[in-house]
Amino acid sequence: MKRKLLAAALTSVFVATTLFAGCGAKNSAETSGAKQKDTAQTEKKKAKTLVFAQGTDPRGLDPAYVDDGESAKIIANVYDGLLRYKKDSTELEPSLATEWKVSDDGKVYTFKLREGVKFHDGTDFNAEAVKVSIERQLPPKRTNDMPYASFTFGEVEKVEVVNDYSVKITLKEPYTPFLANLAMVLAAPIVSPTALEKYDGKLMENPVGTGPFKFVKWDKGQSIVLEKNEDYWDEEKAKVDKAIFQFTKENSVRATQLMTGAVDIIDGVDPNDVAQIEKSGATIYKRPGMNINYMAFNCERAPFNDAKLREAISYAINREELVKFLYQGYSSIANSQMPSFIPGFNDKVKPYEYNPEKAKTMLKELGKEKLEIKMIIYSNPRPYNTVGQKLAEAIQGYLLKVGIKSTIEPYTWTEYKEKAKQGEGDIMFYGWTGDNGDPDNFLSLLDSKEIESSLNAAKYSNKKVDELLSKARRTPNGEERNKLYKDIQDILAKDAPWLPISSAEVMAGHSAKVKGFGYHPTGVVYLKYVDKE
Repeated sequence: MKRKLLAAALTSVFVATTLFAGCGAKNSAETSGAKQKDTAQTEKKKAKTLVFAQGTDPRGLDPAYVDDGESAKIIANVYDGLLRYKKDSTELEPSLATEWKVSDDGKVYTFKLREGVKFHDGTDFNAEAVKVSIERQLPPKRTNDMPYASFTFGEVEKVEVVNDYSVKITLKEPYTPFLANLAMVLAAPIVSPTALEKYDGKLMENPVGTGPFKFVKWDKGQSIVLEKNEDYWDEEKAKVDKAIFQFTKENSVRATQLMTGAVDIIDGVDPNDVAQIEKSGATIYKRPGMNINYMAFNCERAPFNDAKLREAISYAINREELVKFLYQGYSSIANSQMPSFIPGFNDKVKPYEYNPEKAKTMLKELGKEKLEIKMIIYSNPRPYNTVGQKLAEAIQGYLLKVGIKSTIEPYTWTEYKEKAKQGEGDIMFYGWTGDNGDPDNFLSLLDSKEIESSLNAAKYSNKKVDELLSKARRTPNGEERNKLYKDIQDILAKDAPWLPISSAEVMAGHSAKVKGFGYHPTGVVYLKYVDKE
């Protein structure tokens, strides 16, 4: 009996112990699960999303097929080039190329490439990828819808793979801007050869680079989403986990979104909204802009294939009043085709000054006093023209005062680029943000060979200008080269293919939570430097 009682007691102890152990294990598991859940939630809370609101969609996301700032902003964050500009200047530094040397005759460039880098799709970056990226923009593969190809690689004769991590580029003749061009956001970035094959040679909606952010998706008319590239090769990686480019056409709506906290950063700030944005506690960012805002005549056909008529119209427009009224001190009058701080700027030239009576006299002499014309313009703001269509409406008023009737046809930015390329409109409005700080980058917009690429929006052709541009590109940096560019500006001031209007301060608005935001002189924002509290 005692043995039975002892056995029963031991059994009770065992069962109780097992039950308690079971409860303990259960509690431990629950505690562990709770901790994991809390950790996951904490990590989720730590994830940072930066929302950048701009006026419109990009034209596309393949650097070989676009030439606009909206596209460049996103491309700058997805791709890398062989070289890059330093954070706050157009001074060059290594990127996908770690070093380079130039032959004594200035025609052969040899680049040593960075090893161990992968494209976002897992493809290895190597010399073959560089060769593919450049050669698709050279004849016979180059197509007319590659606007920067001839500008960037026009002097390239051949690209050779020396070994997996060394590539040699041979030029037809010395070309001084070549290295600076290789750091540009358009045409120059290196794309994944695997992606090119997968998407039939165009990455307009499927960008694959080696940059600090990876492309996630594009909802047309709404937004583009990028995510941090955790495997980025550079020591300085992106500080936010996700970057969203949101498309909001109206300036006032973007300003409201910023003030209510719906977005973190806006560009294309209307001068009329500055005081209200600052009052809300948000910050207005400003810096001198490397840009030009201009009115272009269609010089290829009547009526503006006549330089005297272009001169007469130039007399009709009060640029000083226009700039003061529209831009309220955030832009300065432009007297040349490039900003005053670019090497080779000619401070002796000016467009034809405002003189409406002279404009009327010339129009009568030319038999054009009852001229009727069509103007086209983009409907959204641009970095160089934050008021968009209002610019064309102001010009329309000046023209009417001298007897010229004009119609205005506004288009969204993407539509506008196509219409301008097709030659629609007698007068169009355009602008340019410098890509590399070189004078050739601005004055090449008047090179006749760039009519086909559409960079020469005025479709202007002058053999002397073409000759001087060609000579300047072969001339080393210095006073001799600067003199050639000054001579070009003398010719352009008389020929008036453009009416230069203004150079804008680059402005953006951002939340007080945003840290490290700034525009690069080339007009793009490298978001890897930007953080959010």
